[in-house]
Amino acid sequence: MNAHRASRDARPLTLFCAFALKQAVEGTILRAYLRAGGPPVEAVYEPTFRLLTRIESGARPDVMVGITGSLADLVTAGVVADPKPVARTGVGVAVAPEAAIPDISSVEAFVSAVTSARSVAYSRSGPSGIYFAGLLERLGIAEQVKAKATVVDSGPTALALLDGRADLAIHQLSELILVPEAAIIGPLPEAIQEYTDFSTALGTPASLMADQPAGAAELRDFLHGPEARAAYEANGLETA
Repeated sequence: MNAHRASRDARPLTLFCAFALKQAVEGTILRAYLRAGGPPVEAVYEPTFRLLTRIESGARPDVMVGITGSLADLVTAGVVADPKPVARTGVGVAVAPEAAIPDISSVEAFVSAVTSARSVAYSRSGPSGIYFAGLLERLGIAEQVKAKATVVDSGPTALALLDGRADLAIHQLSELILVPEAAIIGPLPEAIQEYTDFSTALGTPASLMADQPAGAAELRDFLHGPEARAAYEANGLETA
């Protein structure tokens, strides 16, 4: 990767990365990539649907990490190519620091926990929130839970635990970990668990506004390397 040191004055690589992987990518992987001699990277961390909005407005990534199904649509549109599974994360539950830990080891226990909570925080538009809202309907407790829910428009739902708006937070495990003060109880029971799969892809040269800088393929490879895998696993993700 040292060959890329000479290209440091060129346009930085543009990385679009799903917010669920931010802690691993920003906190560990990109730092290791730069230490190894990789060229500068300008990273954008947002939920995949917001990254798609950027793309619809004309922005183009050199490398993208996003929800696998969304990347498949971008491949069809010719925006990215060569998608490769990288990690997945399940939905988890957290409580405020020092709070009593409810039992969520079974579906019945989980139902008891969310229905007895003063308020449950979940995402309005993220994958975990959309899934949780549908899960409440299937469990027959939607009206009871939603009447006192804290629906979060953006950002980690666990922040609602710290300011007292909620006493349970539902989010992807890799996003609950972004609020270290919160106490993560664990994942949903496997019978009602929902996994979100993420893949990487390369921006297609024909779709980019300018020539693709050197290092895009190497960055994508680094996102699948041993240091990256360790970072994903340390941040609530399972590696592909």
